[in-house]
Order: sequence, then structure tokens, then C-alpha cells
Amino acid sequence: MEFTHVDGDGSIPVTLFSLSTCGHCRRTKSFLEEKGIAYDFVDVDLLSGETFTAVYDRVKTYNPRGSFPTIVIGEKETVIVGDRLDEIAAALGLNA
Repeated sequence: MEFTHVDGDGSIPVTLFSLSTCGHCRRTKSFLEEKGIAYDFVDVDLLSGETFTAVYDRVKTYNPRGSFPTIVIGEKETVIVGDRLDEIAAALGLNA
């Protein structure tokens, strides 16, 4: 899979499935960057062919609706759908 890594505090693994055109996705990325959190992301709409299918199938294992952003946090793979910044902060042990 073709993830892009953003540097920061990597003590908790964070994976973000997003769309390049999605405002909620951009808001989530900005939030993570403002908080200095390392994360890996992929803009699913920029993929094609088998790669797109594989990544989108993975998104649907976390979020059956297949909506974006879908964020997976920590070893227990806490899944948060949407730009629910308070929930993301809580999963990361941050103050929102």
C-alpha cells in the first residue's frame, strides 16, 4: 500500500484513510499535525486499479460504510469515522 508518513510523536500508531478532495479529511490531517502526531495516510481517491480495490476493501473492514476520513489509532485499532476531533484526541490521550 502507498502510505505517506508525516513525522511527529509516533508513540501511538495512527493510520488515516482519506480523500484528496475531502474537507473533513484535511481538517483531520491539520489537527494531527497541530498536535505533533506522527501518522501514515493514503488519499484513496488518488489510487487506481488493484491498489484502489485493496485499500478500499481495507477501509471497509474498519468502516463498513466506506466513508472518509477513517482513522485507525493504536495497537487495539480504535476506529473513528469522520473528523470527530474530540474522539481522536481522547484516543490519543490528548486534550482537544
